[in-house]
Amino acid sequence: MVSATNIHKSYGDVKVLRGIDLEIPQGEIVCITGKSGAGKSTLLHILGTLDLPDQGTVKIIDTMVNGLSEKQLAAFRNKNIGFVFQFHHLLHEFTAFENVCIPGLIAGTPKGRVETRANELLDYLGLADRKTHKPGQLSGGEAQRVAVARALVNNPAVVFADEPTGNLDKASSENLHQLILDLRRDFNHTFVIVTHNADLATMSDRNIVLEDGRVSKP
Repeated sequence: MVSATNIHKSYGDVKVLRGIDLEIPQGEIVCITGKSGAGKSTLLHILGTLDLPDQGTVKIIDTMVNGLSEKQLAAFRNKNIGFVFQFHHLLHEFTAFENVCIPGLIAGTPKGRVETRANELLDYLGLADRKTHKPGQLSGGEAQRVAVARALVNNPAVVFADEPTGNLDKASSENLHQLILDLRRDFNHTFVIVTHNADLATMSDRNIVLEDGRVSKP
C-alpha cells in the first residue's frame, strides 16, 4: 500500500530524516511518534506527497510518486490520498456538506455522485443534523469529523493525519479514536497518523517511533 525506501530530508544544514524505510499494508492503522523535532511531520508530508525527499523513493498502490509531474501528482493525491490535520482547515464560507463535497468536485466526479457520497459519510459520522452548518457553528469534535468526511469523499487508498486530536478535548479525542477503528473495520481504510497522544498510539496496530530522523522502534 505505502512503501518508503531510504528517505532522507534536510532543510539547509539541518538533517531531518536520515534514511527511513517503511512498509504499510492495506487496512493497517500506523502511528508515528517521537519527540518534537524527530521528523514526524516531515515524514508524513513526504509519504503524503506534500513534500519531496532529497533522497529515496515513495510508492503508493504500485505508483512511484517521485516520478510524477506536479500536475500528475496533484491528480494522484486528490484521488488516492486523504488528509486530516490538527486544525481542520475547513473553508469557513462553506457549509459542512459543501466542504465535504469539494475534493470530489475537484476530481471531476459527477456532482450527484459526490453529493450522495458526502451525505452518506456525514450520516455515518453522526452529522446528519449539522450538514448545513458552517465551521464556526460546529464544535471542535464536529469540525474534525467533517474534516474526516472530506478526507474520505474520494474513497482514498490511505488517510494521513497530522496530530488529529491535538486540538480536541478528551471526550472528542476518544470519539475520534473510535471513529478511526470503525472506519477500518467497516471500510478497510489505511491510516498513517502522527501523534503525541499516547492513547491513540496504543490503539493503533503499530507504533513507529522516530528519534533523530531515524526509526528507533519499527
